[in-house]
Amino acid sequence: MPSSRNATQCGVGVKPHRVSIRRDTGTMNDVEGTPNQYELGLDKVAANYTPLSPLSFIRRAASVYPERISVIHGEQRFTWAETYIRCRRLASALRDRGIGSGDTVAVMAPNIPAIFEAHFGVPMIGAVLNALNVRLDASTLAFILDHGGAKILIADREFSGVIGDALNRVKRKPLVIDIDDPLAAGGDLLGETTYEALLDSGDPDFSWTLPQDEWQAISLNYTSGTTGDPKGVVYHHRGAYLNAIGNILAWNMGQKPIYLWTLPMFHCNGWCFPWTLALLAGTSVCLRKVDAKGIYDAIAEHRVTHFCGAPIVLNFVINARPEERRAFEHTVEVMTAAAAPPASVLAAMERAGFHMTHVYGLTETYGPAVVCAWKDKWNERPADEQARLKARQGVRYHVLEGLQVIDPDTMTPVPADGETMGEVMFQGNIVMKGYLKNEKATRKALAGSWFHSGDLGVMEPDGYIKLKDRSKDIIISGGENISSIEVEDVLYRHPAVLEAAVVARPDNKWGETPCAFVTLKESAGNVKAEEIIAFCRENIAHFKAPKTIVFSALPKTSTGKVQKFKLRAQAEQLGSLSD
Repeated sequence: MPSSRNATQCGVGVKPHRVSIRRDTGTMNDVEGTPNQYELGLDKVAANYTPLSPLSFIRRAASVYPERISVIHGEQRFTWAETYIRCRRLASALRDRGIGSGDTVAVMAPNIPAIFEAHFGVPMIGAVLNALNVRLDASTLAFILDHGGAKILIADREFSGVIGDALNRVKRKPLVIDIDDPLAAGGDLLGETTYEALLDSGDPDFSWTLPQDEWQAISLNYTSGTTGDPKGVVYHHRGAYLNAIGNILAWNMGQKPIYLWTLPMFHCNGWCFPWTLALLAGTSVCLRKVDAKGIYDAIAEHRVTHFCGAPIVLNFVINARPEERRAFEHTVEVMTAAAAPPASVLAAMERAGFHMTHVYGLTETYGPAVVCAWKDKWNERPADEQARLKARQGVRYHVLEGLQVIDPDTMTPVPADGETMGEVMFQGNIVMKGYLKNEKATRKALAGSWFHSGDLGVMEPDGYIKLKDRSKDIIISGGENISSIEVEDVLYRHPAVLEAAVVARPDNKWGETPCAFVTLKESAGNVKAEEIIAFCRENIAHFKAPKTIVFSALPKTSTGKVQKFKLRAQAEQLGSLSD
């Protein structure tokens, strides 16, 4: 039976991939000067080779577990068969509107079914998904839409204000599709049609194809940027496939997970978990707004087994008011990353019935690529010692080839003494393709056959890495990167500001928040901190604005360079902010 007919009868609805047959007779035996016997006549063909792509996961989930619940959103319930159809409808409708291989489709949405479906429907036609950070300001969104070349923008109406502003700034306006989610809080419809109408126009039996090359781009994710404009990180199908598997192995995920979406799907494609959940035919519980009540309600009502989140999410959970809490009897697995969580927070989560797994990674490594793999012998340690061990970043993911702390000047690994600092570097299949339209930055980031993270850390004697500092003064607030330089640029625009420097201040809710040290002009008069903060909030995304303003002279070196290490010490002495 022809393979295409067999695929249709199995309910797959996907064309067989095409493989270019080549005969490599140039591989020679070094000793005898003859062709390698393992290459002769043993070619890569459709029968024995398929490019790796996470799209194959949803095909299997729909075929093997068609009736299993895939997505829960409010009162809505979708099965894997239904989600697969919706993804194929999306792919078909996008193709009908001229979208094809290498085209960018942007999505601006919270954690709802549409953005989950886009992780499959968009790449089914070879297009590239650009999930937008819903916390960004209009000017940054406009830059991303232009730089990424988005031809279609699928946007939730709750964000119509900032999206409308961004569309007024772009050089080339994309076709806009509105997500008219019944759970959205207000907003207007800006687009040509709605998302559901778009799906209705698509073919439920659309026959899609796997990529010809697993190196083909699957998604585009923008960093927050340390200087200047954000950089576009390009993921490929192979990396997405492997890290989806890596999540399962690192987290020891079993069958039928019920996963709560507290982690934004716009952040590193939800750490690749949309594809992980398809691989396991698990259930996604959507959460438009992340708060303590929503988390506890979902755990109690849906028996959530897993969720991911930055330390801010952990703070929601352990600091929840009595009326926000719900009782539950099962243990919930929690994966956390971003700013290193305090050991006390990890211990408090464990006491509350959550089992913690600490991971580390960057946008450039498909999200988590390092895990603090737990060892049974540590169970005998006191609770506070266990929490300290778990607060370390850990060892490489199963699907990451190399992880080292390296002296960036000599490119040699530092000794595993827990004291000598170096730069954390990565190597392997879950390192990005590179930065879109930025060859210089790509070469720099991948120099010396390693990805340079910019994070400083130590290698401990047992082979586990621990971060010590961030070489580029990045502030991680609520899981989002904030560039101190970007905030400083805004501060310098204020007419009363003479000098400004921004560092991280510990924050009980957000992990870290920007703390600005400001020197005022002599002519400034009686300027209050609240005025400076308000000015920043008017000119930058609210989450990037400083929460603390300290009026003082800035400590400098003899050459005039601001000594930020002194400012960080002062910010630490201020103590943690708490709401």
